[in-house]
Amino acid sequence: MKHLNLRMYAMVIALVFIWLIFTWLTGGTFLSTRNLSNLSRRTAVTAILAIGMTLVIVSANIDLSVGYGAGLLGAITAILHIQLELPIILTLLIVICLGILIGLMQGYLVAYQHIPAFIVTLGGFLVFRGLMLAFTKGKTILLHDNWLKAIGNAYLPRSIGWGLMLIGLGISVYVFYRQFSTSQSTHTEKAYAPTILKIFGTWSCIIAFVVVMNAYKGIPISACILFGLVFVFHFIANHTRFGRYVYAVGGNAEAAYLSGINVRSITLRVFAIMGALMAIAGIVMTARLGSAGPDAGRLRELDAIAACVIGGASLMGGRGSILGAILGAFVMASLSNGMEMANMGTAGQDIIKGVVLVAAVGFDMASRK
Repeated sequence: MKHLNLRMYAMVIALVFIWLIFTWLTGGTFLSTRNLSNLSRRTAVTAILAIGMTLVIVSANIDLSVGYGAGLLGAITAILHIQLELPIILTLLIVICLGILIGLMQGYLVAYQHIPAFIVTLGGFLVFRGLMLAFTKGKTILLHDNWLKAIGNAYLPRSIGWGLMLIGLGISVYVFYRQFSTSQSTHTEKAYAPTILKIFGTWSCIIAFVVVMNAYKGIPISACILFGLVFVFHFIANHTRFGRYVYAVGGNAEAAYLSGINVRSITLRVFAIMGALMAIAGIVMTARLGSAGPDAGRLRELDAIAACVIGGASLMGGRGSILGAILGAFVMASLSNGMEMANMGTAGQDIIKGVVLVAAVGFDMASRK
């Protein structure tokens, strides 16, 4: 736990450092309210995928299919709602159920047929890409429905943003109070300062985010979806039996099995969750772009995996955090956004992101020693 906390602090410092560099390179444009709002919308898809990918990686598996899977489900969303004219709510429910079904199918092959996750999801990568080409017929499907496009591009009214800020502040106080009460019996003399610092840091982030977003047009709906999912799955990963079992399975599957954990069921549920989040990411991505094309979702799986690894997840399983993955997603999105604003070429962007990924893993290995 101490290692994860240090990693989180290092990630925050690295993110601030990246923002300062690009602010200097862009003459202050990078930290404008408009760009920060665009950055939050841009990060949403990768971050949503990274939430599910964190659970998959913690369970000692991998999913290479989420990029084209999200693109395929986004295309199905456009086809159902635009071409077949199904109601928006029914369309979203069908797409999310399809995502869960896809996750269950892949999870069954991994958990019950003992096919390596790498092979299963690599096959899914190819199948989803082929299906997307077939469904779209190699053409872009434009969205004409404002309700659907609003998911990726609209903003909440400022008054609702202030209300959500107050709710977030209240929830953070409650969470830290519960943690403080739990640890008070054994660490009374040490619990006050860390708890106060965590509350202050959390409050600062929440207030700064809402103030900056409201200074532009308000909080993006896609960002609200992201932070809602972060809250839910952070709670699941850290405060439920299922979350503890996922870490146990990833740490040592044989020991988890001997202790009475149904390893197959845990693996199946992890992939089902990944499928649901893949569907949500596909919907948000399609809504943000305003279209569904044959190349949507390309390399999104690599961005999600990189976000998890940069955020402290171990590819060997058993270690990682939802919050770390979100920070990693913001690091990746900040690098891409900043380099584009600084007019760096695609080649340079790929090189720098690759170096950052390797450096993050190297830092992780060094900190373990």
